[in-house]
Amino acid sequence: MVEWLRFNWLSIAVPVLVFFGVFFISLWLRRIVYNALERWLKERRAEIGKIAISVTKNPFLHWLLILGLYIALQVSVLAPQWKSLGGEILASIFIAYFGWILIRLSREFIALCLNKVKAPNQAITATTTITQIVIVVIGVLMLLELWGAPMVPIIIALITAIVVAILILRDVFPGMLFSFQLIQGRQIKSGDFIRLESGDEGYVEEITWRNTQIRTLDGKTIIIPNTKLVKTTVINYGKPVKKATEPFHFSTRLHLKELTGLKASNLSQLVSRLKEVPDAVIYYHTHSFLEEYQFLTPEPANDFALWVEEALGYEILAERLASIDTFEFPTIGALRQRIIGVMQDFLAGVTNEREAPQDNEFHFIKSIDVVLPTPYVAHDLREFIDILRKISINSLYFHIFEAKLRLQRGTNDFSMWLEDCLGEKELAEQIARLDPYNYTLENLRETVFQLCKKKL
Repeated sequence: MVEWLRFNWLSIAVPVLVFFGVFFISLWLRRIVYNALERWLKERRAEIGKIAISVTKNPFLHWLLILGLYIALQVSVLAPQWKSLGGEILASIFIAYFGWILIRLSREFIALCLNKVKAPNQAITATTTITQIVIVVIGVLMLLELWGAPMVPIIIALITAIVVAILILRDVFPGMLFSFQLIQGRQIKSGDFIRLESGDEGYVEEITWRNTQIRTLDGKTIIIPNTKLVKTTVINYGKPVKKATEPFHFSTRLHLKELTGLKASNLSQLVSRLKEVPDAVIYYHTHSFLEEYQFLTPEPANDFALWVEEALGYEILAERLASIDTFEFPTIGALRQRIIGVMQDFLAGVTNEREAPQDNEFHFIKSIDVVLPTPYVAHDLREFIDILRKISINSLYFHIFEAKLRLQRGTNDFSMWLEDCLGEKELAEQIARLDPYNYTLENLRETVFQLCKKKL
């Protein structure tokens, strides 16, 4: 053995020196290359480059070492067949190692890119799996080619498998392509409020490979195939606005009238009755005009002003009663006291009271309301605006007029919710300052709508 080494040391030393030479050059080259790349990426803050460096830094050295082994093998004194076999083994190791690193890189790159466009998890998983399968197939084909395996049967088998997969997934592929178009184009994202050409509208809850799920304003769920979604006209209003701490439940009302059996034939009797009738009577006679003349503006006078002028002929008193601004009073009780006060002041200067003609007495009527819930619920300002267009006049009337006076909330329901649950104090004050008695109900709806729309 010693004798053999003495005569053949050079044939051993040369491959060893070549390998270590490549090893040290590899260390130096890796340091130079990766330090330069890190400095370059630090200036540009490229996430993809950072991932590439972290994944390939150690494997890069290993690849150079495989190259060193290959060069050392080629300069050795081994027989050509052994050199060829060793080269094929090293090449196989390199292909497998390189393919494994490509799989890691593809997984990181795909996750980074698709997460930036907020793609659904199904899209990330499917894209990653397909990419990894492609890398594995290419790697296997390269290894088979390297070792001289017959390629024609393998290629035929691959083509057959691809055709079968296409036939099986022929209904899935269009949806996947359209989904990728939606996701990559970022035209529609989860949380967007959209309106379709069909009239359906709502918030996008989820985009899968096949369908898009939408939640409507009344809580229903609509499932729309992506193949249909990309072919229809869609209005995208963007991301939802701030959510309210509590949703706004829209209500409506049924209005009934009840005869109380009470009546007055002169001003003294009218004042006396006003002191004892319930608030619902005062409310009816100061707001009945809104029920009957909702398309007139400014509003007609209250029933008391009309009667004292027509039945008693007190024109001055009628003007004073008609000039009472109902909007100024937070409760019906306060409004009642103001009306009684005006009448009593006028009575103090009357010596001979006038009597109303027979069958023209003032009959007191009581307002009875039945409040009913509606299916409409607003969770934010955009939903509130959209529902405001849909609710009935009775619903609008209830939340604006009755909430303030009959329910004694001090202001309308809309302003209370906007300030307390959405923090929109300025908008709430703008709506609260509106004098609803100077608008028709439809004009009032439009005014509130425009104020809210500007806030968006």
